[in-house]
Amino acid sequence: MPVTGTQTDAALSLSRALMNTSHLPLLLFDGDLRVVSATPSFCANFDLASDQTSGRTLSELGAGEWNIPQLHTLLENALSDESEMGDYETDLLRPGAEPRRLILHVQNLIYEDKQNARILLTIDDVTDARRTEQMNVALLLEKDDLLRERAVLLQEMQHRVANSLQIIASVLLLKARTVKSEETRLHLQDAHDRVMSVAAVQQHLQASTGDVEVGPYLVKLCESLASSMIRESRPLALKVHSDDATISSQKAVSLGLIVTELVINALKHAFPDSRGGLVDVSYRVDRQDWSLTVTDNGIGRHSASPDAKVGLGTSIVEALAKQLNAHIVISEASPGAKISVISEAAAVQ
Repeated sequence: MPVTGTQTDAALSLSRALMNTSHLPLLLFDGDLRVVSATPSFCANFDLASDQTSGRTLSELGAGEWNIPQLHTLLENALSDESEMGDYETDLLRPGAEPRRLILHVQNLIYEDKQNARILLTIDDVTDARRTEQMNVALLLEKDDLLRERAVLLQEMQHRVANSLQIIASVLLLKARTVKSEETRLHLQDAHDRVMSVAAVQQHLQASTGDVEVGPYLVKLCESLASSMIRESRPLALKVHSDDATISSQKAVSLGLIVTELVINALKHAFPDSRGGLVDVSYRVDRQDWSLTVTDNGIGRHSASPDAKVGLGTSIVEALAKQLNAHIVISEASPGAKISVISEAAAVQ
């Protein structure tokens, strides 16, 4: 249906009203693609007076920075097509000024009337947003570089720690073989076992920088302990049972040292005379509560005399349990012994 003069006048009046009240940078073009009206926001944002826009074509605006071929195409297409044009993003390059990143949207306001056509150009200045995005990308790239550098340094540090622990353990073992005092030899062997336990924990945490899955961690740790302490001819078994759980690497270190200490102690003392048996390591979780238990079916624990000194291994386990806010519970396993490290909340219940 053809557009009447009354409808055209109403559309033009509405267009002018929108231009006068809009806070957005807008340009209104006629059928010859000359500026009919520009919003104050456009003039203020792009340093143009109103008399420098009215009646001008794109190429005549400013110093020619608006003479953008793609924008010409969008305006011409809007004259012949009633559908809205898609957004177009481009740089506005002005002499003596930094580039501005703009999103341009073109829309035909009056259809089927080429003589009174009105094309509205909406301008969205996204310079700051794009600059922020670029900064974020740069920061992310920098972060990735720092993380890679950190991973390399951490790996190098772990290798050095592992080498140092191996050297210390070798020196202790060498000294234990050369000293004449049996008491000194036992102390040196105990020290060697402690160093090896730390080395075992460190080895299985090398690849962990965040949370650690308890089950696989304890399995690998106990496999390492079994291979180093259980001879092929000795019928001993070391098994692990664990609920699905993840813990921090810091907590994993403490749990690993406790397991290593208790397992080594069980393998050394619970099965004398090369007898066989089983050592079971269990980690259970109930909501926020957890318990770690090492059970053997060996000869059981001997009753200690009141004057007996607390061993180094016991002191280590107690200190580690305290760090984890846990209690130690020792009981008979019939046969054997059962040592549990239980979180404070669970121990109270």
